[in-house]
Parts: sequence; C-alpha cells; structure tokens
Amino acid sequence: MAALCAAIILPGLASCHSLDDDRVPVQPVNIVFPTVAEWNVYSGVSGALTWNRFIRQERIPSKFPYTANTYTGFGGVLLVCDVLGNPQAFDLACPVECRQNVRVAVKVDDEHLAVCPECGSKYNVFSLMGHPVSGEAARKGYALRRYRVGPGLGGDYMVVSY
Repeated sequence: MAALCAAIILPGLASCHSLDDDRVPVQPVNIVFPTVAEWNVYSGVSGALTWNRFIRQERIPSKFPYTANTYTGFGGVLLVCDVLGNPQAFDLACPVECRQNVRVAVKVDDEHLAVCPECGSKYNVFSLMGHPVSGEAARKGYALRRYRVGPGLGGDYMVVSY
C-alpha cells in the first residue's frame, strides 16, 4: 500500500518543479559555420557572456552569409557563450507570449538576463540554460526553447540545430 501511495504522490511532487520548454512551436533551425574562421567572424560569441541574434527573415546579423538551407527557428535564435565559455542556443520567442515577433533581448547589466519586452519575464541564458528567474514565465514554469549546438557533418565547424 505504501508503495502504491508513493507511486501516485512522488510524480506529482516532481512535476511541481519541472519546466516547460516546449511552448514555442517547433521550427527548423540550421545555422552552419563551415570553418573556425567563419565561426569567429559571424557567430559573435567569442567568450563567456557574449551573445548574438540570428533572424533570417530580417537578415540579422546583416553580414551573415544566409543560404537557402539556413533556418532560424520560430522567433529567431539567440546564440550565447555561457559563463564557462560553452556555446548555447535558444529560440528568441518568449514562451509566455508565443509570438514570432515578441522576442527576448539580452540586457547588458549586472544580471545579464534575457528579458521579454511584453510580459517582462526574465531568463538566465548564461548559467541556467534559459530557465525563467522572474515574471510570468517563472510563475508558470516556462523556459526558453533550447537548441543543440555541436560539430556539424562533413567538416562544418559548428551547427546550431534542433
């Protein structure tokens, strides 16, 4: 009987602390840097606490060589270098608002958080992997959608993909 009660109660308790990072619709993401030199020139993330936005529809960044096979997710991609110097990627769309044109922006201040201009939710993208730290997103447990960053196939230096 105790095992049955534990099986029913424990999953409910665990779910109270889970985060939902699936609210933003799934869209393809493919940003390729064919060489280390192109990563260094175009990524914009060269060390801890650096970041850049990739929004194909708006040609941001303007000098990035977008191709027909470049995709930047639902609201665009926020590429960051975390506090340990590792690249991380998130969708720019706020998961509370779930609209392509409502994008979080990194505030360069003492906190270094990504902030939604509509709902005011704040996300830690440099040390907590896009987890909400305040606002409606924190109350509801909505995290930024994460994308995988890693070596590409065929000699590509880095690929950001879902």
